[in-house]
This record gives sequence, C-alpha cells and structure tokens, in this order.
Amino acid sequence: MIALVQKKLKEDEEQMNDIINRSGNVIEEMINMMKCSEEIFSRINPIVIHELQKFHPEAWKQFQEFKNKVITQKMEQLLTKGITQGYIRPQIDVKIIARMHVNMVEMGFNNAIFPLAEFNTWKVQQQFLEHFNYGICTLKGYKLLNQYKNIIEE
Repeated sequence: MIALVQKKLKEDEEQMNDIINRSGNVIEEMINMMKCSEEIFSRINPIVIHELQKFHPEAWKQFQEFKNKVITQKMEQLLTKGITQGYIRPQIDVKIIARMHVNMVEMGFNNAIFPLAEFNTWKVQQQFLEHFNYGICTLKGYKLLNQYKNIIEE
C-alpha cells in the first residue's frame, strides 16, 4: 500500500509541476490547479481516505508528509509569486495562508463535517477554492480571475 501511495503522490507532484511550468501567471496557475484538483477529487472516494487513515497508518503518514511538505511548499511559492506579480494581496502571511488552504482541502473530505449523503465532495472543494482564490487576490488579480472564469464558462 505504501508503494502505491508513494507512486500516486509522485505522479501528483509531476502534474503540479507541469501546471506551474505551462501557466503564464499565478492566476492561470490557480485556475489550472483547480481543474487538476477537480480531476483528482473526482476519482477519490472520501471513504477511501477514511480507510487509509484507519487501516493503513504508514500510507496515511506518507500522504500527510507529502501534504505538509510538497503541497504546502508549492502553495507558498505560488502565493509569493502572485504577490510579486501583483495578483495576490501583499498583506497575507504566505506560510499561514498556505497551510490553511492545504488543510481546508482535507477538511472538505471530512464526513463528520460534510456527510456524503448531504454534500457532493467536489462541490465542497469547489466552494473552498472559489472562496480562497477570491480572498487572496488584489483587485488586479480579481479582475484577471474573472476573465479566466468567463473564458472557462463559455
């Protein structure tokens, strides 16, 4: 199980790196990460996450380390780049907001908070991402985010 989790995490990291490398700016990167997340979340059954925690603690530990190191670091880099580009508010604390975001995603899979019978997991994640994206943007970033969303929604 650990080898399978490690393989999948490596693939996810490569996919994130590809998105970063082909995006023209941090807003495009955020939109592309959102699309990538939708694809990833659509194939994850929240029950599997619970079972991984409960029955495969070493594999869960690998996932947590990946989340806390790789994903958080990439989020910090994205936020820092966005501040430099003028799309992300310079007042935010990059380390705090990156950790908040990464853990917010995990919270969306928590069946005690968002029961599967009542909530669609991707819809919960989508709401979290929308809230996050608009909350960190400057007016310049907000406008560009709306432009990308209109292009996507057409």
